[in-house]
Amino acid sequence: MLVLAAHPDDAELSCGGTIKQLTNEGRTVVIVDCTRGELGTRGTPERRRDEALAAAAILGVDTRLCLNMQDGSVARSDENIHAVISVIRRIRPYLLLIPPAIDRHPDHEAVHALGRSAAFLAGLKNIVTTDGGVAQEPHRPHRILCYQQHYELPTGHVIYSDVSNTFRAKMDSVRAFASQFHVPEAYASDEPQTHLTREDFLVEVEARARYFGSLIGVSYAEAFVSSEPLGVPSLSMLV
Repeated sequence: MLVLAAHPDDAELSCGGTIKQLTNEGRTVVIVDCTRGELGTRGTPERRRDEALAAAAILGVDTRLCLNMQDGSVARSDENIHAVISVIRRIRPYLLLIPPAIDRHPDHEAVHALGRSAAFLAGLKNIVTTDGGVAQEPHRPHRILCYQQHYELPTGHVIYSDVSNTFRAKMDSVRAFASQFHVPEAYASDEPQTHLTREDFLVEVEARARYFGSLIGVSYAEAFVSSEPLGVPSLSMLV
């Protein structure tokens, strides 16, 4: 599975429990951050890189990459689309997770558009990309799901993933970004406070997971939406 995110910490906040669930099952998960989060009010890009690697280790992520796009100005440019195509062809994921189409941060919306475009174009043999000087083979993910960020997901093909057994690991991975959230024992600073550094923010993250869990009768869940109809090979998967 490949998780495409705009900033370090987006993946952890949105689908950290699902990532840990899959790595516990022996699945390979790769996180690709499009930017370094260099416009963040607190911390530095270097510190956020170290925090991102620590968070990935908590979740058992195989590889974490950064595409070094411009934070705050992620563009649907040919250069950026080809960068995402190249990483899709390198990782060759069956499942691609991307941000939602509409969200509070414009980079989230931009990375959604990049992910959708690149996922389709990565399957075209006449688009040439290389990795280490070697031509890459076409590859198109079988399924694309959008994870939930700040705004509610639209009604439709919504999937709720039970993360009750991995929710604590998810929150540990979020707190690894101590410069970005309320983790006073790990990061003390006179930098300005932000929406994310409010003590209540992490309480809100837990409350949302509890709400999603209540919809399917479990303790905690994460939400995803598909832009395509979903099917199962047999209803036996649901019983």
